[in-house]
Formats: sequence, structure tokens, C-alpha cells
Amino acid sequence: MRQIIAMGGGGFSMEPDNLLLDQYILSQAHTDVPKICFIPTASGDADNYIERFYEAFEKLVCTPSHLSLFSQNFMNLKAYVMQQDILYVGGGNTRNMLLLWKEWGLDTILKAAYKKGIILAGISAGSLCWFEEGVTDSMNNNLSKIDCLGFLTGSNCPHYDGESNRRPSYHELMASGKMKEGYAVDDGVALHFKNEKLSASVSSRPTAKAYAVNEKASKVIEHELPVTYLGDGKQ
Repeated sequence: MRQIIAMGGGGFSMEPDNLLLDQYILSQAHTDVPKICFIPTASGDADNYIERFYEAFEKLVCTPSHLSLFSQNFMNLKAYVMQQDILYVGGGNTRNMLLLWKEWGLDTILKAAYKKGIILAGISAGSLCWFEEGVTDSMNNNLSKIDCLGFLTGSNCPHYDGESNRRPSYHELMASGKMKEGYAVDDGVALHFKNEKLSASVSSRPTAKAYAVNEKASKVIEHELPVTYLGDGKQ
């Protein structure tokens, strides 16, 4: 089975004391102790980001590692990637990330990993990268469309409730015909796709929401999706 878990926000980097989404990702692997590899390219392989990944995942039942393209930590890139059970892509500058991935051939390797059944996951840049298009602030800090890997059809907008200009920018791009229909998610929500079909929407926050966003006659329509809260209701 091919799986992608796309988080609009949340996880260890935004909620270090709330690892519900990270635990959910690990639980989808078909092994008791999954090998999970963090890919922090979008942050420029920031040391602090990598340290926070290990701090979080060393508390969980898994074997964590990371992939650095700036300080190469592998002998054979494809072999290193293909031995993992889960690939977890961090947030940051989507444009720089995709350009560097293409230069290294990592975009092609990720497609092979996906076809093999290695779980692809990520937050923000690591969410929208799997779609055909996404809303990014990677260029001059202005929100705009970026072409992505296209493993999933349509578009994606993360941080829907976390950044005030995300929703209106997504609507404007879609209404003007510049962006395809797609999915928007609040911080704390993950969209779980199985074989390119949306299987579930889950959250680490009780009131966080997810939407299918469509366009008809230049009018944008949001359809709220059912979201399962992963906590016990006490948060």
C-alpha cells in the first residue's frame, strides 16, 4: 500500500509536548519498531531542528535517523532512503528544498520509495510537496503557487488557521484559476492518503479542521471534512 500523511502543522516541531500526530505516523508502519528518517532540507538542515527530531522520537518506539544533503551523512543516497520505513519531511523553504532534491535526484528516489510502500509524511513544506501544487511563502515571503512533486493530485494549503493570510490567498489563487482544487488543513491536522485516496483526517487538537476546497464559476467553496481527534478529550 502507498501512504502519504500530510500535516498542515503540528508534530514535534510545533507541539513538542503533544506527539499525537507523530505517534499516529509511526503506528501506520507494518513493523513493531519502524525506521523513521527525518529529511530537514527545507530548513537548510538546521541543527536545532534535527536535535528536536531526535529528542522527540527517541522517546517513541522507533529507530530514528536523518538525511542531510548539506553535510552528507550517507554513502549511497538511494540505498539510504530505500532502507527506511517512514520518511518524514520537515518544514521551511519549499522552493529551495525541491530544487535541491532535483539536483541530488532525491525527487526520483522518493517516487521509488513511495511505490515500494515506504510511508511519506511531513509538515508544511513537507506536506504540500507531495501534491501537484501548494501555497508557499518561499518566494519573497509572499504567498504564491508552487509546483510540487505530484504524487497526489490537486493542491494543498497548510497552516489554514495558523497564518491569517493563508485562507484568503488560497481562495484568491483558486478563484482566479491559478491554482487547482485541493485540501486545506489547520495546524494540528494530518491528511492520510492511501493509494492516492484520502482515507482519514486526524488531529492533535480537539477543534482543528480540514477542508476540501473547490471552485465553481470563480467562487470558492469549502467542504469541511470529518476529523478524528487522537487525544482523550482532556487537552
